[in-house]
Amino acid sequence: MLDCFEIITTSGVVLWSRVNHPTGPSIVNSLISDVFIEEKYPADQLAQRIPAHRYDKYTLKYTLAKDLGLIFVAVYQSFLHLTWVEKLLEHIEKIFVGLYKEQLGKPDAAIRKYDFDRYFDQQIRDLEDKTPNATASELQRAALDDKKEVLENGDTGGPPPPPYPGQHKAQPQAASFLGDSNQSTPVQTPESSRPTTPVAGHLLAAKQGPGGRASRRARKANTGSAPASGDERRIKNTKPEGKQMRKWNADGTADVHADVKLDYSTPNAPGSTMSDGLQSPPPEAVASETFGSRTQKGQFVLKDLDDEVNSLLGSSKSSSESSSTGVVGSSLGAISGYFRNFVGGKTLTKQDLDKPLKEMENHLIKKNVARDAAVRLCQGVESELIGKKTGSFESIDSALRAATETSLRKILTPTSSIDLLREVESVVHPTSTRATPRPYVISVVGVNGVGKSTNLSKLAFFLLQNNYRLLIAACDTFRSGAVEQLNVHVRNLKELSARENLGAVDLYQRGYDRDAANVAKEAVAYAAQNKFDVVLIDTAGRRHNDKQLMSSLEKFAKLAQPDKIFMVGEALVGNDSVNQALNFNSAFGTGRRLDGFIISKCDTVGDMVGTLVSMVHATSIPVCFLGVGQHYGDLRTLSVPWAVGLLMAS
Repeated sequence: MLDCFEIITTSGVVLWSRVNHPTGPSIVNSLISDVFIEEKYPADQLAQRIPAHRYDKYTLKYTLAKDLGLIFVAVYQSFLHLTWVEKLLEHIEKIFVGLYKEQLGKPDAAIRKYDFDRYFDQQIRDLEDKTPNATASELQRAALDDKKEVLENGDTGGPPPPPYPGQHKAQPQAASFLGDSNQSTPVQTPESSRPTTPVAGHLLAAKQGPGGRASRRARKANTGSAPASGDERRIKNTKPEGKQMRKWNADGTADVHADVKLDYSTPNAPGSTMSDGLQSPPPEAVASETFGSRTQKGQFVLKDLDDEVNSLLGSSKSSSESSSTGVVGSSLGAISGYFRNFVGGKTLTKQDLDKPLKEMENHLIKKNVARDAAVRLCQGVESELIGKKTGSFESIDSALRAATETSLRKILTPTSSIDLLREVESVVHPTSTRATPRPYVISVVGVNGVGKSTNLSKLAFFLLQNNYRLLIAACDTFRSGAVEQLNVHVRNLKELSARENLGAVDLYQRGYDRDAANVAKEAVAYAAQNKFDVVLIDTAGRRHNDKQLMSSLEKFAKLAQPDKIFMVGEALVGNDSVNQALNFNSAFGTGRRLDGFIISKCDTVGDMVGTLVSMVHATSIPVCFLGVGQHYGDLRTLSVPWAVGLLMAS
C-alpha cells in the first residue's frame, strides 16, 4: 500500500496529505530539489505522463496540474509493484481540480481546508479491489531483504566466541535492539527490581509420577510458601475474588443472584435518557454538505458519493481515453470484451448473443448475484439488443451499457429519500382537514450483527437534518447492552443536533426482559402524547430460519403498526441474503410485508454488490438506503449507474 500521498503547490505548500506510514519530509523534499529545482532527471521522463523518481528505498510517482501550479505525489516502497498508482494519480488530479478549481484560484487557496478524505478513500478501495497488488513471491523477497539487512547491520553483540572441538556451529541471529545501532546509550534499569523468588505461575515444574520429580523450588511454591522480599507488588492478593453473576444451567436457563446488578438501563422514566454517568468523547462533527443537499423547498435529501465522483471523472476524460476504439478497456470492462467480435453493420440475432450473454451470466454470479437474478438481467439485456444494428465499437459499448442499465433499473426500481420525506410530511402535517396528525413510525429488522442500531442512528441523523422531532424506541429487550448502545447514539445525536440547531431526539426504553411488541406500542402512544414527529423502533436480531423467533414479528407488526418496515441486510453476506429477505418478508402476517432494504457495509465489498440485486429480485422490494461507513453521515441512496459500473467491472 501507499506510504503517503500529498497534494502540494509548486511553492511547497501542502494542501492535503494522507500518511499511512511516516516517511519523513526528506522523501518529498528530494523530489522537489532534484526534479523541480536542480532538474536532475533522465531525458525520457519528459515524455512520460506520470514520471517516477527514486530516493533511498522509496519510489515517488507524480503528476502536475500546471495551470493551477499543483503537484500530486504518491510515495511507496520500491519493492512493491503497485500497478494502479498511475491511475490513482490521474483520478485524484481530476477529482481534486474538479471539486476545488474555484477555491484554488483565490488568494487564500494555500490556507484553506480541503475536505478530500472520503474521495481519496473511495478511489483507493476501488483501485485496490480491481487491480492485484504485489505477488506473494515479491512480498516474500522483500521480507527476506529486510531480514538480511537486520542481520548484516544489527547489533549482534560482537563476534562469536571461538568454537570448541566437536561443537555445532551456532546460527547467526540478530539481537533485538531499540533505536540506532550506532548509538551506545545503555538500556535503563527498570524501576522495579526483579523479585528474588520467582512467582509460582512462572515456574516450570517437572513431570510428576515415576517419570519425573518436581524440583524443590517448584514444590515449595506449590505448597504456598511466603513470598520473599520484592514480591509484594506482584503477589498482592493471593485469595481469588469470587465473581458470581450468572450461572447457566444445562437446560439453557440462568440463575442470577438478586444482589448483582446486570441491568444498567433506567425503566423508571419512559422517554427519558439514561443517567449512567459514563463519560464518552464528543461525537465528530458531520458537515451536512458532505452527504446531502437541500432542495428549493428546504428539504434535506441524501446524495450518492459515487455519482459525484463518476461525474467528475467523466467530465475530465483525457483525449487518449476518448479516442480509444477498443471496448475491452472501456467503461464496462470485462462484459464489453464478450461482444468484441461483432463488426459494424451487423444486425444482432439471438444466436449472436447466446455465448456472450452466457459469459455475462457467469460474470454476474461471481459478483454475488443469485443465478435467477443473473438470468433475468441477461434476458433484459437480450431483449434490448436483439434486432439492433451494430455500428462502430463505441456504439456497441454504449448500447450495451444502456441495455444493462435499463434491465437493472427494472429489477432495482430504487426509491429515493425524497419519497420517504414526502410520506413523513403527509402524516405529520396532513393537508386534509379530516386527517389527524400523528407520528410516522419506522422500524428496522434483520439478522444478528448486520448493523440495525447503527443504520437506525444514521437514518435518525438524516431526519434531524429536516428538523423533525424523533423518538427512538429501544425494543431490543434481549441482547445485553442494546439499550445502552442506543443511549450512546441518542446522546451523540443530541449533541450534534444542538450544535447545528436541528430537530430534537429522545430515547424511549423500558429496560430488558419485557415484551418488545408492547414496548413498541407504548412508545408510539408516548410519541403521540408528546408531539413527536417520527418514531424509530429498534428490534432484536434474529435468525431468519428460526420459526419461534420469527413468529414474534407478526405480533410486533399488529401492535406497533409501523408505516415503514426496513430490513437491514449485509452487502457481504452472499446468496443467503435471498433466504433472509424471503423469510422476513413473510413474517409479519397476512397483508403486511417489508417496505424496503437498507444494505449495510457497502464500503467493505468493493465491486461485489450483487447482494442488493438478488434481494430485490427475490422480493420485488426496493433498496432505499446504502450504508457506506461508520459515521452518522455515511448513508446514501441507491444509484443505478453506480451499480452497473461495479457489476460490469472486471
